[in-house]
Amino acid sequence: MCFACRTLASLGVASALLFGCAQGNQQVTQGSFSPSYRGIETILLDGDLVNFRVEMTGARNNQDVASYAACAAAQYALIRGFGFARHVRTNVANTGGTWRGDAVYTISAALPDGLKTIDAEVTVRDWGAHGIPTV
Repeated sequence: MCFACRTLASLGVASALLFGCAQGNQQVTQGSFSPSYRGIETILLDGDLVNFRVEMTGARNNQDVASYAACAAAQYALIRGFGFARHVRTNVANTGGTWRGDAVYTISAALPDGLKTIDAEVTVRDWGAHGIPTV
């Protein structure tokens, strides 16, 4: 199964919902920045702990990949009926121009403690300004 197609089959969530931030092979041009978002894999680790694996080309740096993963986390939180996410960690690798991010977030209904929190609704709404496509 392709990278962009692997999703939360064990939870019965439709794969199309998981591509709310960027559907496979979607390209966005913003000035000289021209990324191609290649997909999101979502893995429920434990209750509210979720792993997001993203893939893209054309990233300028690790932050572009981390932003893609944050968008995925925000969209996932909304899909699951939660309003917030908290960043735990993100690892980024670049091999031959293909960038891969491996991020972990907690999702919650209330604003979680910590400095790296995401208001899911605001984040999903604002990603268009950052060049990350949303549905």
